[in-house]
Amino acid sequence: MSYPIKSLTNIPLDTIFRAFGEAFKDYEIQLDKEGFRTMIQRRGFRPELSFAAFDDENIIAFTLNGIGNFNGKKTAYDTGTGTIKEYRGQGLATKIFEYSLPILKEEGIEQYLLEVLQRNTKAVSVYQKLGFKTTRSFNYFVQDMDKMVLKTKSLDANYQVHTITLSDIIASQTFFDFIPSWQNSFEAINRKTSDFIILGAFCEKQLIGYAILEPTSGDLTQIVIHPEHRRKGIASYLLGEALKKSKHSDIKIINTEENCNSINDFLVANAIPLAGKQYEMIRTL
Repeated sequence: MSYPIKSLTNIPLDTIFRAFGEAFKDYEIQLDKEGFRTMIQRRGFRPELSFAAFDDENIIAFTLNGIGNFNGKKTAYDTGTGTIKEYRGQGLATKIFEYSLPILKEEGIEQYLLEVLQRNTKAVSVYQKLGFKTTRSFNYFVQDMDKMVLKTKSLDANYQVHTITLSDIIASQTFFDFIPSWQNSFEAINRKTSDFIILGAFCEKQLIGYAILEPTSGDLTQIVIHPEHRRKGIASYLLGEALKKSKHSDIKIINTEENCNSINDFLVANAIPLAGKQYEMIRTL
């Protein structure tokens, strides 16, 4: 049976959220409506460039697209693709993607970006057949707050930690070990900076590290220390101070590069275990 595909322009958020919840009801992590709203806003959701298949007035499959810039190119990002269980096996996600391509190109989108769980080999295979190439391999880490064992110690008197703004970071020299993924980028954070706590570490008034936390979700989006100031307890201290402001039952660090030993070793040392792996995949449009 053929189902019409159209954009989500003028579709109420409640309708989209119900379809999202139905498609992902078997997933371990569930979002309430406010959490869903926060997630899609942070990821740059654009309803007029997002698409769904309908059975009468009901959404039965969808792709929610975020729009922004990534590595200097105008990019569409898969914020969420799902199909309600009763309609699976009909290739609806592929049909929606193929329907969207000429519209996205007309909008000047240069590439399409997504992340997919490495264990979801079926989805990885589908994306490869659609022309996606794996660009990076990511780790993600999750820990219950009551199981945290931080290796914290008092900071040297030369260091101070206090709240800063995103512009304070952007204005200073950054010292990433890797480029943050879409949802952890400055552009994503800047879409609603009021949702984040940003702590900066200073040495002689010079910013030498920072941590960015979304308290309502427990999502630590970035924690960065200048290489010259590492192994002095600054990262652990920043993490501890950030977690004091968390309102969630666990902490999540999503999309650290698999081969970045500095962050991966730091998280494991602080009893935040590896929970899984994802691929970052890109298709040029």
